[in-house]
Amino acid sequence: MSLYRYGCLAMLAVLFACQSHALRADQNAPELAGLFDDLVNAEGASDAMQIESKIWQHWLKAPNDISEALMSQIVYAMQGGQLTLAIKLCDQLIDSEPEFSEAWNKRATLHYLVGDLDSSVDDIRQTVKLEPRHFGAISGLGLIFLKRGQLQNALDAFEQVLKINPNSVNTQRSIEQVTDQLGDKI
Repeated sequence: MSLYRYGCLAMLAVLFACQSHALRADQNAPELAGLFDDLVNAEGASDAMQIESKIWQHWLKAPNDISEALMSQIVYAMQGGQLTLAIKLCDQLIDSEPEFSEAWNKRATLHYLVGDLDSSVDDIRQTVKLEPRHFGAISGLGLIFLKRGQLQNALDAFEQVLKINPNSVNTQRSIEQVTDQLGDKI
């Protein structure tokens, strides 16, 4: 068998394997409903953090093996400070999997990190459209509002996060910060 033909067969096997995993999904995992109920009823910040971690594990699961590999490359590029490359990889992932909320959220984060707040907001909107409980994206929106001096909008976003995760220490601190700044303006 020629190397070319072997390579084609190997690629077909990979594509078949990816199709067989097509039911894997991030924001559509049936376990998430129970995890979000647990998050609201968590006994404290430590318990909430463990539940958050489980939620993130579901969100980070890509719809197929190719998307999973691309997400790994995105994370690796982010960790290496290669933000422009990570954005291009996110573009590819979003083009191939437009219903994958975490792809949009990663790109929103990257746009925020490079200072493109408008693009970040656009991607956050799409993330939340796909996964309305995405406390990470909503918190990011609050940070953008805070950075822009839109204090009431920031407060609204952070309060929305607390409805999803009442024990979020970072969100509680953000609310205190915004409330203090709003108090100074009165």
